[in-house]
This record gives sequence, C-alpha cells and structure tokens, in this order.
Amino acid sequence: MEFDYIIVGAGSAGCVLANRLSADPSVRVCLLETGPEDKSPLIHTPLGVAAILPTKHVNWAFHTVPQPGLGGRTGYQPRGKTLGGSSSINGMIYIRGHHSDYDDWHALGNQGWSYADVLPYFRKSEKHHGGGSEFHGGDGELYVGKVQAHAATNAFIEAARQAGHIHNPDFNGAEQEGVGQYDVTIRDGRRWSTATAFLKPIRELRGNLTVMTGARAQRVLLQGKRATGVQVSIKGQRMELKARKEVLLSAGAFGSPQLLMLSGIGAESELKPHGIAMQHELPGVGQNLQDHPDVVICYKSHDTSLLGISAGGSLKMGKAFVDYVRHKNGPFASNCAESGGFLKTDVNLSRPDIQLHAVIGTIDDHGRKLHWGHGFSCHVCVLRPKSIGSVGLNSADPFAAPRIDPNFLGHEDDVRTLLKGYRMTREILEQSPMARYGLKDIYSDGLHSDEQLIDVLRRRTDSVYHPIGTCKMGNDEMAVVDDRLRVHGIEGLRVVDASIMPTLVGGNTNAPSIMVAERAAEWIASA
Repeated sequence: MEFDYIIVGAGSAGCVLANRLSADPSVRVCLLETGPEDKSPLIHTPLGVAAILPTKHVNWAFHTVPQPGLGGRTGYQPRGKTLGGSSSINGMIYIRGHHSDYDDWHALGNQGWSYADVLPYFRKSEKHHGGGSEFHGGDGELYVGKVQAHAATNAFIEAARQAGHIHNPDFNGAEQEGVGQYDVTIRDGRRWSTATAFLKPIRELRGNLTVMTGARAQRVLLQGKRATGVQVSIKGQRMELKARKEVLLSAGAFGSPQLLMLSGIGAESELKPHGIAMQHELPGVGQNLQDHPDVVICYKSHDTSLLGISAGGSLKMGKAFVDYVRHKNGPFASNCAESGGFLKTDVNLSRPDIQLHAVIGTIDDHGRKLHWGHGFSCHVCVLRPKSIGSVGLNSADPFAAPRIDPNFLGHEDDVRTLLKGYRMTREILEQSPMARYGLKDIYSDGLHSDEQLIDVLRRRTDSVYHPIGTCKMGNDEMAVVDDRLRVHGIEGLRVVDASIMPTLVGGNTNAPSIMVAERAAEWIASA
C-alpha cells in the first residue's frame, strides 16, 4: 500500500496532522495507531480517567527503571493506547505553559518558535468557551471550557487567596501566575480528545484518509538516507507501507525515539548491544528526557460530597451516574482536578516554578492505592526540573516496552524546590475556607523538619505525565530534528510530538503538543 504521508501514532499530535494534511484531497494520508478504536465509555466520561490511569485499559502503563532519587522505587508512566493517545486518558487540563518557555526555544536557535510565533497556532485549534480574543481562538476544533466547580474547588481558590496568592481566571492569558479554576477539554459533559475533535468529524468524509488501529509500527523503512515507508504489524501480519513524501513520527516522548532506534537511527552504544545495524548515527535520540516530578499531598475528610469509598458515598454516586446519563453533569462530568495554580517559591523569580493540581478526592499512587472514606488531595510539581533522564531500548523486539529513566529528583535543586512547594501547599490547605472539610494529612501529619519532609518526597514523588524532549529540536550535536522538525541527516522523516521540545514548558503538555502539530502541518503541506 502506498500513501503520500504515513503518520505513526494517532495521539495528541497525530490526529491533528491527519486532519490538516488530509484537507488536501490530492494527497493520501495513512494514520497508524497501535491501540484500539476509542469506543470505551471510560474514555468519554470525564471521571472515567480514575479507572483508566491505574490499569492497562487503553493505557500502555509503562514502568521506569529504579530511581535512585526516589529511594530505588520504580516509577509509573501511563500513556494513551487508543485513538486520541494520551488526550484520551489524561486529566483534560488545557494549559499552554509560560510565554517565556517558547521564547527560550527561540533563543536556543529554533526559528519560528517564540511565543509570538506559536500563539496563532494555539488559537487556530481552540474553540474557547469565552469566544475568540487576543489570547484565545473561537473557531477551532478543540473545545476548551470549564466544569461546574465543586464547593471544595472554590474553597481551595479562596484559601490560596487568603494565603497571599492572587486569583487568576485565565492561566493561558496575559499572565500565568496565581490560582484559579482550570480550563479543560470537556464539552457537554464529555471528554474532548484530539480523536473526538480532529478525527471523528472528517474520518468518514475524506476518502484520502486511511486510519488503521491495532497497527504496531516496527521500523521506519530506509533507502540510503531517505525514509520510504513503515514496516507495520497488523493482527500478526507484517506489512510494508510506502510513503511517497514523508514519514511522520507522532508516537510520543517514549514511542518516537524507540522507533528511531529500532530503525537503526540513534547512538551506536544504544543499538549495538541489541544487534541493531546502524543506519544513521544520531547520539541525541532518546536523550534529554524531561518530566515534571510530582508529589501528591493526600487528605482524609468527613465530607461525603468529596469523592471516595463509603456506603453513603456509593449511594450518592449511583444517583449522580443516573443524573449524568440524563443531563451530562455532576461529578461524572468532572475531571476531578478542577483547580490549581502556578506559584513562585521565591518572589525574585521571573516566572512560577511550581504547579498545583487540586483534586476533589484522594488520589494516591496514580489511583492504584485506594482508601476507605472520602478525601481531598493536591499535586505539587516542579515546572523546570534540572534532573535529566533518557529513553533507551530493553530489546530489539518492537513489541517490548522502552527503557524509561526520568532520573526524578536526581538534582538536589529539584528536591529543594519541591520541598518549598510542599510547604506552600500545606499552608494553603490550612486556611479557614478548607476548615469545613476537616482535612487530615495521611502521610505527613506532624512532620515539619526538612529531613522528615524530604523523606516523604523521596517515598512519594513520581510523574505527573508530562514527558518531553527525547528527539529534541535544535542544531547542536545532541539535537535530533531541526526547527522544521526534520530528522537531521534523513530525508522524508520528521518527528511531530512532545519529544521535539528542547526544554520542558511550565505546565501540562497536551495543548503544546497540539500546537506543535499545527505548526508542523503547514510546513509539511508546503514542502
């Protein structure tokens, strides 16, 4: 089978690419996804994320290598395995990052990636609940709205204000700092993934777009220094798909570098031990892994309006589900992490260095550890960690998971920043607006010294699901793609996903991944 473009990965970036490129009826586009169709009701019900994250349901559910900074613990890395990719299993929070993050990319020599350059592409995708404006789009495919807030969400925001933090009604507007309710990719009580927004409306209307699910890309086909297609396994059958113009890797920060290495593109030291013949040496493939180290402060509460497990709570949730089916509102229509903030641990900083996600329930160990009763929790993450990790191969088998080493808390500065953020968050939750919930700290009650709290951090920190950087954009010796996302030294091959980000943005990475695809689609179509 032959196409003009083959896109590997139908996630946050891949669905956008498929939409934009297939808008030209003269080209044939193939979109490959290892996972199944996005038919699970858990995907489309926002609260369903609580059942997806801890399991392997439409979830790769990767694990890291043991982390020295976390006391030798193995971390958990859920990633979407279905149409929509991680936009089908994430917390649905729409955050772009700080304006200066993109100016940083530009300063590194990446032309066309400053905040002024990328803002039009954020706006292009967006259908903001407030309509179009200087910072927001009103006509895009991706609906961005707000959920009906739980009383505890409003109490958290007021508590933060009483602790001295400003209220920010729009983290994606002129300024990022402050606390407030998050914008979310939820529309009429349903998740608005990139598959729902960009793929579903056009899939049956465009005969030039072929979508293959259950299709595992095994390697990029090369003819000399040019990519000519993709070898793929579909239901146990190996096929070779040809690309007349370009192969586009959108398999994410773990999948894209893994596929490059399986194809013989990477560092010899990574390929040789697995018997993979070197086709093109690029030492940066899989390096520069960055992710937000995150700790969750968990509280128990006597208030059964908060999410939890109890006889009374189960009865309430049963009634709430009936209401959700009828009216698409209530807790099942919520992403649970309804509010949060971007704060500075030092007033002299030029931008926030920690992010909070306040959750109207007890989320412990990615939802894998359950507690009887009801509760509240708050994530605290370091926005620009100095700890840098890597992605490598465990095997030459394309069906094997990659080796993931985020190196969490490997740099002492990250520990100190997280400790400050932890203390600031506790202070917020001790303010009077939260008193009605009778919060009881599960893991650090009565602990106050730096040594005690750092021990808690090392025992409880893990990912907040924002890996980037493993095929970084740039022109230095460790760069994998140029500023048009073309793989250095290989014609007809680009990487278009979060792996190209040279540095981590200050916030959730779903919206930036969509922007990257919007930015790339114009260059690809005009190439």
